[in-house]
Amino acid sequence: MTAEELDRYSRQILFPGIGEAGQERLRAACVAIIGCGALGSFQAGALARAGIGRLRIIDRDYVEWSNLQRQWLFEEADAREALPKAEAARRRVEAINSSVAVEAQVTDLNAGNIHELLEGADVIVDGTDNFDTRYLINDYAVETGKPWIYGAAVASYGLTMTIQPGKTACLACIYPEPPDGAQPTCETAGVLGPATALIASLQAAAAMRLVCGAESESRITTADVWTGEIRQIRGHAPDPDCRACGRRELVYLDGRLRAPVSLCGRNAVQIHDTRRAVDLEALARRLERLGEVRANSFALRFETPPYLLTVFPDGRVIVKGTTDPVLARSLYARYIGN
Repeated sequence: MTAEELDRYSRQILFPGIGEAGQERLRAACVAIIGCGALGSFQAGALARAGIGRLRIIDRDYVEWSNLQRQWLFEEADAREALPKAEAARRRVEAINSSVAVEAQVTDLNAGNIHELLEGADVIVDGTDNFDTRYLINDYAVETGKPWIYGAAVASYGLTMTIQPGKTACLACIYPEPPDGAQPTCETAGVLGPATALIASLQAAAAMRLVCGAESESRITTADVWTGEIRQIRGHAPDPDCRACGRRELVYLDGRLRAPVSLCGRNAVQIHDTRRAVDLEALARRLERLGEVRANSFALRFETPPYLLTVFPDGRVIVKGTTDPVLARSLYARYIGN
């Protein structure tokens, strides 16, 4: 370690849990961040300042004005230029710490590319906004034995959990099925920047602990920054009957689940999510202040120009106004929830 590095990380090296040996391990490590929104952008900045050697940032989206309230790496210029979040994050991280090797992957993580995108990563950190991608990450982690850190935040509330395959319960042990019905999202319920910063800080610290080889007890941490309530629930052992880590049915990883399909000639994409029903009346109430909503017992139509989303009770959605499945999935996660 150079004299400059010793000076740069001196306060971190003084911490007994890290020391010079831990700092060397951080410098040699590769961390993959999946999703670079409110959680991922904070994670990237924190881990870069901590001296992680390589950061791989994977995100399918672009910077918008509404992101600036809570997505810590981005500036007004990024929103004006509609820069891809992964690329904007790469530029900012390189300005924060030029010794960090940053890879920006502007793409949607899926079963077809996950092995290539996550190859060489020592730890995976969740910054996503939907359960489908989290279950995919979980299946990959179970297959490869790589640890990952689940996190989520909406409104003033968030939670996080470190998952070490073979040692702790996996995501499918805790949540065998996605939550029923349409779920609150940042678009429908709002979100506070401090809530995302708190959860992302805990995730970044957990990633550092894993890299440094510290033993950690499995637990789920939940926090509400508005009420001030913070709780920790002792984690479970792996469930021998778990679909993923018990029976090794890696259905998200092997592509058995249906992907979004572009509807030829209709400028639309159909998303097949018939694993759960949607309460159209409840969804209408959440969306009515965000755009024009028309609903009956057969379907809900939500218009947010230039897009029109038609939601069916069985969870199927047609997104009109695009033929891009990645964009359609992003709109689905934003307004319907996953």
